Amino acid sequence: MSRKTKKAQRELLYGKKHYMIMGAAVLLVIIGFFLMSGGGMEDPNVWKPEEIYSFRRITLAPFVVLLGLAVFAYALFFQTPEDKAAEQAYQEQYPAEEIEAPKTI
Repeated sequence: MSRKTKKAQRELLYGKKHYMIMGAAVLLVIIGFFLMSGGGMEDPNVWKPEEIYSFRRITLAPFVVLLGLAVFAYALFFQTPEDKAAEQAYQEQYPAEEIEAPKTI
């Protein structure tokens, strides 16, 4: 006989909105690296500095990668109203104990 057992569902650390923002951040980083890449030179003996040192590769692509990292950091620290309410409820349930400072000589 087979029994169906339900596994306890674990609660995710972040909410759906956080993961959506993190996904957008990862997408920005991937786009930035894609912008940095470039096609190979047709002739390895010919040097084309306008391709290597173009605005897209030197300025735009690193900016997009850094923007993606900043968006990811924002997603980690972003608080929704539900997060704030849960934190406030936790603080009310477990109030911080006041600790006296040690007396100095």
